[in-house]
Amino acid sequence: MTTKTMFTKTYVTVMDWQRTLLYRDGILVQTLEPGRHRYDAKRCTLVTVDIRPRVLQVLGQELLTADGLSLRASFAADWVVTDPVAFTTAAQSAEVVLYGAVQEVARDLVAARTLDELIADRALLGGGTATVAAAVERLGIRVDAVRAKDLMLPGELRKAALETVLARERGRAELERARAEAAALRSLANTAKLLADNPVLLRLRTLQVAATPGAKVVLDSRENP
Repeated sequence: MTTKTMFTKTYVTVMDWQRTLLYRDGILVQTLEPGRHRYDAKRCTLVTVDIRPRVLQVLGQELLTADGLSLRASFAADWVVTDPVAFTTAAQSAEVVLYGAVQEVARDLVAARTLDELIADRALLGGGTATVAAAVERLGIRVDAVRAKDLMLPGELRKAALETVLARERGRAELERARAEAAALRSLANTAKLLADNPVLLRLRTLQVAATPGAKVVLDSRENP
């Protein structure tokens, strides 16, 4: 008596942005490329991986700066799956490992700078891409960028930072006002010296004012003793 193995023919369509891993009896047989494929549904298992670029959001991390001050920072990582097999087999959850790597790098970046430095230049937090990429390379992931998105100060620090900015702007306004006053005084001094050295100019200026409609000029005929 001959026993025939029943083959359940099933088709699967792999999209252009996907790669599908075909397992037969628990063993990886091949990676299915985009297109339509036939497989045995009774013995085979399919694992589909999306290979389009993704963005990982790491939000609201409570971190300490180099000068011991606390702030909350959010980060984002641009990444893409380059090896579907490693992505699904090298770790239980490759995305969780990536998340942890970004968290660790974010902590190190913030701890290396003072609060004033980070507020002045947020780009200082953009240097962790290579470190994160190296941490997840074995997982079949390519990390293209790790960047800081938002820096959020606690209420007291935010108020202190605002007061510092306002004080700096007030100082700049006072400086500009002082410069304007000094320039006006220099102009008056130069004019007075010019009139003292050239009395004729004073007479001409007096005549100009007298010629203005409605102007009243009082001439003092007294002479200095």
